[in-house]
Order: sequence, then structure tokens, then C-alpha cells
Amino acid sequence: MTISRFTPPLDYLQAASRASLQSFELARLNHASNLRQEIAALIDQWVQETSEAMLARWMLDHHKSLRPAAMSPADLVRTFLDPASSSLEESLLPISDVLPAPPQLAEPRAPMRTTMARRPPKQRSAAG
Repeated sequence: MTISRFTPPLDYLQAASRASLQSFELARLNHASNLRQEIAALIDQWVQETSEAMLARWMLDHHKSLRPAAMSPADLVRTFLDPASSSLEESLLPISDVLPAPPQLAEPRAPMRTTMARRPPKQRSAAG
């Protein structure tokens, strides 16, 4: 992608009429707006692609902990026939293998200790 830079001749701009200068200004602003829209679309695409790549990397790093425990066909049929005897508890990963989520960017706010007193309603004066 090559960037071509258009530099108008200074002589032309100095000699141009007011209408020509306004037309030139609008053309440049229109081109700048189009470029801004293209950049925004590219940034959106970049963010999408990067987030998908990061998700794939996270899944690669945690591949073993994400795979469910293999059940034999007999166990699988038994869970459909008798849900009460499901071996779900046995197939769950031990808590030591589960990784915590990363911390959030913002710190939690401390709860307010004082309560705000409500103002008494204003008394209306009887004028009349």
C-alpha cells in the first residue's frame, strides 16, 4: 500500500476564486472522511482477528484442562437411561486443575460508609 501525497500548486491556490477554494476544501474533507471510515473498518477487522488469535492461543495453553473426560459408550447410555446415577461428579476436573480468570482492569469500589440525608421538602407559602 503506497501513500501518494497530493500537494496542490501554491500558485493555483493563491489565484483561485473563493468558490474554487471552497470546492477544494470540501473535496479534501470528503477524502479525509473516506480515509477515516476505511481506517475504522481496518481497526475493527484487526481487533476481531487479534481477539480470535488470542482465544486460540488461550485454548492451546489450556488444551488439556478444556477436554472433557472420556466416557465409555456403556456409561453414556447409562446416563441417558438413569439420570440419577450420572457420573457427572466423577468426570469433572479437580478444582486444583481449574485456572482462575485474570483480574479485571478496574479496582472494585469501596462501599459508601455514610448515608446521605434527604432534604426536607420545601414549604409552599400561601400567596393569594
